Amino acid sequence: MRALVVDHSGAGPVRFAEVDEPVPSAGEALVEIRHIGLNFGELNYVDQWPAGAVHGHDAAGIVVRAASDGSGPPEGTRVAVGMAPHAWAERVAVSPASLGTVPKSVDLADAAALGIAGVTPFRVLRTRSLLARNVLITGASGGVGHFAVQLAALAGARVTALVGSPERAAGLRELGADKVLTDLAETGDRFDLVLDTVGGPLVAQAWSSLAEGGTLHLVGYSSGQETTFPSGALFGFGEPRSIATYGDMTPTGGELTDLLGLMAAGRLSAPVGLRGHWHEVGDAVQALFARKVHGKVILDVA
Repeated sequence: MRALVVDHSGAGPVRFAEVDEPVPSAGEALVEIRHIGLNFGELNYVDQWPAGAVHGHDAAGIVVRAASDGSGPPEGTRVAVGMAPHAWAERVAVSPASLGTVPKSVDLADAAALGIAGVTPFRVLRTRSLLARNVLITGASGGVGHFAVQLAALAGARVTALVGSPERAAGLRELGADKVLTDLAETGDRFDLVLDTVGGPLVAQAWSSLAEGGTLHLVGYSSGQETTFPSGALFGFGEPRSIATYGDMTPTGGELTDLLGLMAAGRLSAPVGLRGHWHEVGDAVQALFARKVHGKVILDVA
């Protein structure tokens, strides 16, 4: 079967290859993939995976063989695949713990957007009550950022979205952002929770804007730049502030189910900024790297 595999040659980061058909264990379902979701990190830092390995973590498709141990969805079920390895292939063997059943009212392509981009902010934002709290989302025009803005607004937060340019601010107010900024210096607000996808110097800036008792959650580093804190910046009086890293790779089935429920209810939308065919993966990757995509890249597999 055909799959997108890791390419370290410099022509990549991924290429098409013929690979062996997956052989599901008793506790895995066989899913025929219809759509895949690209994520910046897994493509920009592809050297962290072995060359030739089937790449990707997020997709959506149809169960063509249920798990033989009786767990998971039955044959014919439409499912979202979230944060599961080797997802960018025509067929994938997946643990039911990494699957979410897609309601009839939800487009299967939209379900492919959830995975990393939806589950990450969902897990971070529910770590504390956000009702009437000030929340800052950096890199808000990306896939994680689009979901984060919506989820924070649904939780009752006062949401500030930070983007890299005025052009990337489009649509964020409609998703629930109360303020959209291109420079953190534009506001004197103090934030109870910061979800940062950018890294670099922005981390130190966000730290200086953190309220007493607040937490700065580091979920990405798309800038690829180092962070340097000025002398004394990490010292302060009052209720302690904290920085939290993110690397939760536990099964996503429960969160996918919750997010798909919000989508079915019309309370959450998939931020698909580019839709195409997986044969066009090279162009899609370049558009993603050039920051030309607002939201997620979804590619159809056929």
